[in-house]
Amino acid sequence: MNCWLLLPFMLGIPLLWPCIIAAENKTEEVRHPAGSHLRIRRGWMWNQFFVPEEMNKTRHHIGQLRSDLDNGNNSFQYKLLGVGAGSIFVIDERTGDIYAEQKLDREERSLYTLRAQVIDTNTGRAVEPESEFVIRVSDINDNEPKFLDEPYEAIVPEMSPEGTLVIQVTASDADDPSSGNNARLVYSLLQGQPYFSIEPTTGKIRISSKMDRELQDEYWVIIQAKDMIGLPGALSGTTSVLVKLSDVNDNKPIFKDSLYRLTVSESAPVGTSIGKIMAYDSDIGENAEMDYSIEDDSRTFDVITNNETQEGIIILKKKVNFEDQNHYRIRAKVKNPQVDEQLREYHTEASTTVIKIQVEDVDEPPVFLLPYYIFEIFEECPHGSSVGTVSATDPDQRKSPIGYSIARSEVFSVDDNGTIFITNRLDRETSAWYNLSVTATEKYNITQISSVPVYVQVLNINDHAPEFSEYYETYVCENAVSGQVIQTISAVDRDESIEHHHFYFNLSVEENNSSFTILDNQDNTAVILTNRTGFSLQEEPVFYVSILIADNGIPSLTSTNTLTIHVCDCGDADSTQTCSHKDFMLSMGFRAEVITAILICIMIIFGFVFLNLGLKQRRKQTLFPEKSEDFRENIFRYDDEGGGEADTEAFDIAQLRGSALMRGRKPRRASRAEMRSLYRQSLQGGPDSAVFRKFILEKLEEADTDPCAPPFDSLQTYAFEGTGSLAGSLSSLDSAVSDHDENYDYLNQLGPRFKRLACMFGSAVQSKN
Repeated sequence: MNCWLLLPFMLGIPLLWPCIIAAENKTEEVRHPAGSHLRIRRGWMWNQFFVPEEMNKTRHHIGQLRSDLDNGNNSFQYKLLGVGAGSIFVIDERTGDIYAEQKLDREERSLYTLRAQVIDTNTGRAVEPESEFVIRVSDINDNEPKFLDEPYEAIVPEMSPEGTLVIQVTASDADDPSSGNNARLVYSLLQGQPYFSIEPTTGKIRISSKMDRELQDEYWVIIQAKDMIGLPGALSGTTSVLVKLSDVNDNKPIFKDSLYRLTVSESAPVGTSIGKIMAYDSDIGENAEMDYSIEDDSRTFDVITNNETQEGIIILKKKVNFEDQNHYRIRAKVKNPQVDEQLREYHTEASTTVIKIQVEDVDEPPVFLLPYYIFEIFEECPHGSSVGTVSATDPDQRKSPIGYSIARSEVFSVDDNGTIFITNRLDRETSAWYNLSVTATEKYNITQISSVPVYVQVLNINDHAPEFSEYYETYVCENAVSGQVIQTISAVDRDESIEHHHFYFNLSVEENNSSFTILDNQDNTAVILTNRTGFSLQEEPVFYVSILIADNGIPSLTSTNTLTIHVCDCGDADSTQTCSHKDFMLSMGFRAEVITAILICIMIIFGFVFLNLGLKQRRKQTLFPEKSEDFRENIFRYDDEGGGEADTEAFDIAQLRGSALMRGRKPRRASRAEMRSLYRQSLQGGPDSAVFRKFILEKLEEADTDPCAPPFDSLQTYAFEGTGSLAGSLSSLDSAVSDHDENYDYLNQLGPRFKRLACMFGSAVQSKN
């Protein structure tokens, strides 16, 4: 309750002051008879009025200012100064009563500082000095609580324990917090039970019951805030909080189906995908990642995980065979790869499913019993001899009969039983090994074939006699003495020997009285020695010695080899090296002559080819000079060209198309006529090629039939003219051979276009000359 007292001022100026007077340090409260309170603080004091806000009266009386000098004769005038004076606050100038003219809102302005003055109307002077006082707007509960940070949204893990903090909401009240309970708020939950609770004074929302995201992943919670600590008449405000549950890995993956049936072809290669299995996990994100595996450690099948679709892909780990096993039964399991330790209780036992896999039978090609075959046979065996047998079977249940064949072989053949025979002679020295490919074909299905490599080794028999290892050039000097070594020989054998070859050398029977003898060195070599002293180059220049060579084969084979020995004039050197050098130089000289002759022939051939090419190129340039240079005579440089198409005095083209005898009326010198005749005859002969002749005739006809074409005289058009142009030639190419007295009167007959030429070269000009 606000009350006002008329108190004496300590300076002797009586005024009506508010009921509170405050002093510093110490406060004493005195109850006055009128019910006002006086608070005195030592040292200084101030005055203030209290006005309740939101008063509905048009004019509300606040208090009264009155001087103790006022005797009631209405001679004093009270004035109010300061912010709001005269508009918000007014004063009765006679009585000093202060009124509020409009509603006051503490939330807009809670304090007004004004000044009061008393003036004597008779003198117009201030009775007392100005006095300052304060008007405070007292608070009433006229503002409801408001949540300034809405909308609210919170995320909390699912299955969180009770008491877990979700979010804290805060409301604000514009009323004065120091004025009673107007701004003291309490919070309550209007919606969200039984999963959430709120602390009344702090606004903290907590979990009151565990929640499962898989059942419901978000909740709307409605909070109410009341002022006046919830007493009757309190104002309230509400807000909503969206609480989302984040996922935790509290669910293990479970197979949708307890049994899967898959099929695989027995021809499928390793790594083939034969089917998919799928498990379901109620969790999301990383918590729903799965890891599939085969429970019984199968060696034939495996499973891999598709990280994008979280499917299990069954793949073939080892080829299957319908005839060996036509069905399989395996068990697969699934689990989450990462599980928190506190959630292990939800993943104690992994989910499993049964997979039955049926193997599909495929018509397979024949299968040989061995991956390859190796056979041996002696050379020189008769035709039809058996080499060996290959065998293939049909792996399918019907067991189709098998046929065999050998491709691209003229030496071997195979029958329907797989036995390989010889069809031609075998020679180990020609080919010691044969690589064959035997093909097996099912007779019930000829498209099913398979092949196997067969290697045939030809074994050696002693069927080749030994022979000289090389061709020997042997010389003996005329003055050689008896017992002189003139040659060392060795032998080779094309046969293959189990042991090392050993050869025996001897002279044939008819060489017993020979001029030479042989000595076997027992190391597969032998030396030839002279058996007499002195030889004659004129009497016996060459000796032929027959030498027997035997091998150690079974049976042993012997061959007769002829050694040619040349008698040589060794001179003083007494060495056969000079003979070999002479022969070498002779052979080299002969070779050099042959090489020189060959090179000369090659040069002549190339020269002839280049000459022909040059002549052909020159002939092409002569026949068609227009490709490189233009020899045409330009006749469009005369001063008088006539009037063109509009000229009615143009020459008569019929004159140019007249008889071919026109040229006969043109007297020329005999020498010029003869030259022209020869020229025409040469051109009339034309080139030998019909293509060239046709081309020239076409060009000639095109020039003769065109009346507007100028009389070009060039090889481009008239390389072959035939009988000549009817219009004649106006060219001056051969004008050098003509006489100056040649008659040009025929130009008068060619029309007005040639009139100027006729004047220049006619008889009139000549007579003047």
